[in-house]
Amino acid sequence: MHEGRELARAQREHWQQTYEAHPGMYGDRPSDAAVRAGEVFRAAGAREVLELGAGHGRDALFLARSGFTVVAADFSPVGLDQLRKRAAAEGLADGVTTVVHDVRGPLPLAGGSVDAVFAHMLLCMALSTEELHGLVAEVRRVLRPGGAFVYTVRHTGDAHYGAGTAHGDDIWEHGGFAVHFFPRRLVDDLAAGWSLDEVHPFEEGDLPRRLWRITQTLPR
Repeated sequence: MHEGRELARAQREHWQQTYEAHPGMYGDRPSDAAVRAGEVFRAAGAREVLELGAGHGRDALFLARSGFTVVAADFSPVGLDQLRKRAAAEGLADGVTTVVHDVRGPLPLAGGSVDAVFAHMLLCMALSTEELHGLVAEVRRVLRPGGAFVYTVRHTGDAHYGAGTAHGDDIWEHGGFAVHFFPRRLVDDLAAGWSLDEVHPFEEGDLPRRLWRITQTLPR
């Protein structure tokens, strides 16, 4: 447990330093996962969206431009400050609320308060399997009945799986970034009690990273 807390602290500091050194590091274009999530949310009639791990905001701003009201959560105040400035510059400040939050704790939202939740590579950060189950339970709590949860994770078929420093629980640290690589059984376990609508494989980046995009919905 102590090692887990130390790893979490080190990762928070690493991300803070990374955002400070590389403002807008992921660019202005939304991720392909966010574009697909927007389509899923629109088809479901969603209005309020929570993004977990919003960073400097490329996906949160895309969702706001698409007409959703967005709550953007991240544990990096530096990243969220960049997000707020860009939202103001684009005239989107009224459509985006930022919340500094570490997902290892309860989500700071009322139960049944959002229509959809999106998280691009947040669940495959340095979160233990136990913490992931707690997070998905919180996502379930804040979603309205029939709400959609779209998230992406790197999986055990990724080229970096097994490389770098091992922290146990399929968590490997490479280049300063700790990643929890998902086996398929973990996807299924986290979808217990949900409708698991899609597990879509895709690649991203120069390595390339190998990921799954998971879509699951709550029963009505």
